[in-house]
Amino acid sequence: MGVADRWRSRMAEARASRSWTGVTGRPPSGNGASSSHLFWDLPVGGDWRAVEVTLEVLEPPTVDRLYFWALQVSFVDGAGRSGGGAHTGLQWCTGPTAPAVNWGGYGPGGVELRGSESTLPSSWGNPNTRDYPWRPAVAYRLRVADAGPAPAGGPGARAWRATVTDLGTGSSTVVRDLWAVGDRLTGAMTWSEVFADCDGPSAAVRWSAPMLIDAEGRAEPLAAATVHHQALTDGGCATGDAWADDVGIVQRSAAPRRTPPGTRLSFPRPRSLGA
Repeated sequence: MGVADRWRSRMAEARASRSWTGVTGRPPSGNGASSSHLFWDLPVGGDWRAVEVTLEVLEPPTVDRLYFWALQVSFVDGAGRSGGGAHTGLQWCTGPTAPAVNWGGYGPGGVELRGSESTLPSSWGNPNTRDYPWRPAVAYRLRVADAGPAPAGGPGARAWRATVTDLGTGSSTVVRDLWAVGDRLTGAMTWSEVFADCDGPSAAVRWSAPMLIDAEGRAEPLAAATVHHQALTDGGCATGDAWADDVGIVQRSAAPRRTPPGTRLSFPRPRSLGA
């Protein structure tokens, strides 16, 4: 593609973005996806060394597009200096196999974080995206925790380990470790990222029993989260909703939106995990 062709392409994209209604078609965002977030209402002054949440795919996707449902965290040290951030969760992937788990992130300069080699295979040849045979209507516990110093990651780096536990069988799987500077976690949230049409077949997941764990191993349940949807001006969908039920908070793509951004939703008090 020549310079003139690239210019015409960018102008066409800009015109499409200005006329975007977010109701039908593929999102014109920079990465071709529309995202919906649940920003956790974190207690002030917490010294969190691990976070956990349960994810259940209530209704799986039915189209050959990427869907990613993730727990995101940021790494900081005692002085508040950032070590970047990362996300772990389940993926419905296009390609050789559909089910996968991901654990990847970026340092404060935008460089992809390095880490240990996962024991899980990867049909995509990607260090972050690994084959994992998750199943619909099964609850999976996602956990990110400090696993100790990581000399291979550079001075002051810690090994941050992502683990996924099938609460039906009790089987836990270490995805791998990421190496990042910072000895505590902040900025925890959960989100859905959908690379399908805004009016495509709907899919739904539920988040429940979010937990914060401090340096002494004390666990504190999270009370609530605030809803956020990617704006139309950023190429997001006008469809997709979130609401609380008697188990947790549901996120559904390609559905009428009844819960506006900024709504605070409460998590029910967690029942015993695996119940």
